Amino acid sequence: MADEGLGSHKRDPIKASVGNAAAQRRRQHAVTVGKERREALMRTKRLCRVGVSGDFDEASIDDSDMMIEEDQAILEALTSAAVEELKLDVAYQGKGATEKRVNALRELRRFLSRSEFPPVEAALQAGAIPLLIQCLSFGSPDEQLLEAAWCLTNIAAGKPEETKALLPALPLLVAHLGEKSSLHVVEQCAWALGNVAGESEELRNVLLLQGALPALARMLLPNKRSTVRTAAWALSNLIKGPDPRAATELIKIDGIPDRIVRHLKKGDDELATEVAWVVVYLTALSNVATTILAKSDLVQVLVEILDTSTSLQLLIPVLRSLGNLVAGDAIQALVKCLKSEHRILNKEAAWVLSNIAAGSVEHKRLIYSSEAMPLLLNLLSKAAFDIKKEVAYVLGNICVAPAEGSGRPNVILDHLVNLVHGGCLTGFLDLVRSADVEAARLGLQFIELVLRGMPNGEGPKLVEREDGIDAMERYQFHENEELRSMANELVDSYFGEEYGLDE
Repeated sequence: MADEGLGSHKRDPIKASVGNAAAQRRRQHAVTVGKERREALMRTKRLCRVGVSGDFDEASIDDSDMMIEEDQAILEALTSAAVEELKLDVAYQGKGATEKRVNALRELRRFLSRSEFPPVEAALQAGAIPLLIQCLSFGSPDEQLLEAAWCLTNIAAGKPEETKALLPALPLLVAHLGEKSSLHVVEQCAWALGNVAGESEELRNVLLLQGALPALARMLLPNKRSTVRTAAWALSNLIKGPDPRAATELIKIDGIPDRIVRHLKKGDDELATEVAWVVVYLTALSNVATTILAKSDLVQVLVEILDTSTSLQLLIPVLRSLGNLVAGDAIQALVKCLKSEHRILNKEAAWVLSNIAAGSVEHKRLIYSSEAMPLLLNLLSKAAFDIKKEVAYVLGNICVAPAEGSGRPNVILDHLVNLVHGGCLTGFLDLVRSADVEAARLGLQFIELVLRGMPNGEGPKLVEREDGIDAMERYQFHENEELRSMANELVDSYFGEEYGLDE
């Protein structure tokens, strides 16, 4: 569908018509959110240290077995030796062959699970991948399949070129997601595929062509908590774009919308967090998914989570999802996050509100008349710079209504007047004075609103009183053409030779 593509990455909801700004911003966030997830304690790729199953002896690693500080050279040598042993045991066809293979796989897996930086390169150079593919063959015992998939999972958690080495193994990993495999094997293979999907768009496309999406989606349907959690995490990596087709395909699978809502409603915080990230990408990238989910109970469930949960890791994707859905009903719940001592919740709540404020005039008035306003003004004055920027988008969008065509947005006068008299002008001029191009642009856009929109010609005087002329004149010879043009035009138009002559 034409409307499914990525819009412009330019984030400009005050100067331009705000009609498409929210969609553009949420899609831009979807492209970059993988990095932000790592910063928010949500790693895109995950090393598997403890097994998915407790059914097999020694299937998981004890803390005493970890080699946190072990010399890397020794660990690499041991890993290479383990691969050589696996070669011999894979070739061996005599009595106890299966047990020998499993033991060799377990030994290799242990080395790949030790230290903060597993010896993946040593394993690859020794020829581990073809051996692990052989050990994944159908008809092999579950214990062997589990250990082989576990090894591949940790290899896929390595550097980009190391993850790419799994390409020959992907068809078998996908195939083992089928109904004939045990749940433990299915879950471990899903974990490996999630690591691969988290690496790059190129690898995501390969997995999509090989049928990974419907296979992972089926894993959301059972109620086994661990399996659903792993599947949701892998799916969030697989659909995160920037191509929106995977997100649209996922939401159209029978039963998926209902299961998403159910897992968010009934699951614990850990499960709900993974499912919420799926919702983030669905609503960020696919208009089809957003429409389907908006018609469900999803918004109500997300708002309930926002009201009741104290989990920072869960609240972040919930806020993102609400922002993507532009849910006006969530405003009061967002006030709680603006009051929080956690700066990341302040920023995410402001981001959600900026999406709502970029919508209809009714949404703008909902925010304007809410308890959020004094909190936003305080954050603009005192918060960290990145939070100030998000707050500035909220306040700027509240003051404008879309104009017909491509003209300048119309000013919502009562909003602008009260915000300026509430002291926000100083905060926006601080943005103009910053070295951040995006922030400076946003500040200049708001100054234009003040100069143009404040009644009785009050705007220029207010700007001058806050040393705004000096703030704009610093762009007279600025290297950024857009900022230079904006600032010079404002100074020439409102502070020209005739300024002040009528006093």
